Amino acid sequence: MSSSFDPNTVDLDTADPAAIICYLNAGKNEYDGHLGTRISALFVILILSSAATLFPVLAVRMRWMKIPIYVYLFARYFGAGVIIATAFIHLLDPAYSEIGPLTCVGMTGGWASYSWPPAIVLITTMLIFLLDFAAERYVEIKYGYADAYPDVEGIVTEPGDKSGAKQRPSHPPLDSGNPDDQIVHGRPGSPALQVQTLDKAGLDRGSNREHGVGLAQLSVEAEERSFRTQIAAFLILEFGVIFHSVIIGLKLGTAGSEFSTLYPVIVFHQAFEGLGIGARMSAIPFPKRLSWLCWSLCAGYGLTTPIAIAIGLGLRTTYNSGSFTASVVSGVLDSISAGILIYTGLVELLARDFLFNQERTRDGRQLAFMVTSLFIGAALMALLGKWA
Repeated sequence: MSSSFDPNTVDLDTADPAAIICYLNAGKNEYDGHLGTRISALFVILILSSAATLFPVLAVRMRWMKIPIYVYLFARYFGAGVIIATAFIHLLDPAYSEIGPLTCVGMTGGWASYSWPPAIVLITTMLIFLLDFAAERYVEIKYGYADAYPDVEGIVTEPGDKSGAKQRPSHPPLDSGNPDDQIVHGRPGSPALQVQTLDKAGLDRGSNREHGVGLAQLSVEAEERSFRTQIAAFLILEFGVIFHSVIIGLKLGTAGSEFSTLYPVIVFHQAFEGLGIGARMSAIPFPKRLSWLCWSLCAGYGLTTPIAIAIGLGLRTTYNSGSFTASVVSGVLDSISAGILIYTGLVELLARDFLFNQERTRDGRQLAFMVTSLFIGAALMALLGKWA
């Protein structure tokens, strides 16, 4: 904003519109005390967001919990709806208000030459697609192709294989003599892929023990393939959510009179997002050697917002969320996060689980419950956007 701008003597015929907008949009530090309550928010959000993130993971990994299947399904698809609503309502819309047209940033310098929020979202979405495709292609080259959709519903309700993965075989059954069995189906919409078969004669000549070792090795490789296919997309998802959580934590730590409203809203906001993160993580078959990674990722999400709140409290008398620099940083990060969550939510959560998963349940009642849970999650998270 021009230093010569005097808001008390404005001639609308000659005044610079950008100077007026920058003056109207200019913020200031609004911290108004209540330090004890703000500190409590740090611990409340830490506990509730961590618990929400861990619940779907524990439901799959801890058989003794005996979580009813519909409780798990609600958590999983409610969380998916939350992620999608977060992308549009809690990230894309704030990005427009921070760096979009008719904002101080959006009317200044190079920011005024283009509508940057959708451009950043587009760039991010395409880059995430390239990363996702590269990861998928790497797994195909290294392991060969096989669809692998973990049967998490089966894991929750029934004893069985730890990974719970239902793989479409990348080789024919050992007792098959039909050469047509050497063809396996590719990803829906893609041509069938020709794959090499096991040396049946060689397996027959081996002992039963060797045969068992061979099958066990195949199971391990299938689990590894499924893990590598999914983990890259999940890490991108958590990265986008963590960006958003940092901004939320800073905002809560320095908020003024609106703190009393933001506090409960952000508690629910972070718990709902945690549910979405945990539900997505529960569907990934982590190998034993990387079992620690699952818990680390849960802890990473749970700790992000409390740490950001602590930073905000440390800067509570100096941080200005309405400054030009803060608006640029928040707007760019919100746009990047929106692109990540839009791609992940629509492709990895909706398309992969509902449209392209050939192991998806055909039970009409269960499908209706899953879709209803999805819409409830999206609706409630969109409603929270009225306050935060």
